[in-house]
Amino acid sequence: MSKAGSYLKKHTEALVKDVGVEPACTLTGKSKATLGRYYSDHDEHADRFMPVDAVAALEAAASYPHVTAALAELNGTQLSFDDARRNDSGTGGVNADVIALSQRFAMLMAEYHQSIGDGVISAAEARRLLKETLALQQVLVDIKLHLEDGSH
Repeated sequence: MSKAGSYLKKHTEALVKDVGVEPACTLTGKSKATLGRYYSDHDEHADRFMPVDAVAALEAAASYPHVTAALAELNGTQLSFDDARRNDSGTGGVNADVIALSQRFAMLMAEYHQSIGDGVISAAEARRLLKETLALQQVLVDIKLHLEDGSH
């Protein structure tokens, strides 16, 4: 098995154990044996990996996006993990998202106004602006998901 495959299997195991084996079975509709095969390092299971829809279901319930983070690391990408995850419970739909978008944009502009006050944006100010930009981006993703889902 390749190093990347082994690395992904270890993170798949961490994901399943983070959620718990029984809840993982319920969330994915897979048996314990099937989930075990996804992270088994035995040669007969070397080409078996968890489907992305199962990864998504488990990562939504997990404390950390284990497999997504592993994929990002393998590709030289860095992720920013936010414990808050969503801007709302997901039940408000587009109207709630537009309100959140307005609030986040106002926060970004307030941070920008404060940062540019002396004519220079410091490294710490840039980090705060980036954090607000990422939060704004998450609201836009929420809007996109609600629109694609049809839950206006």
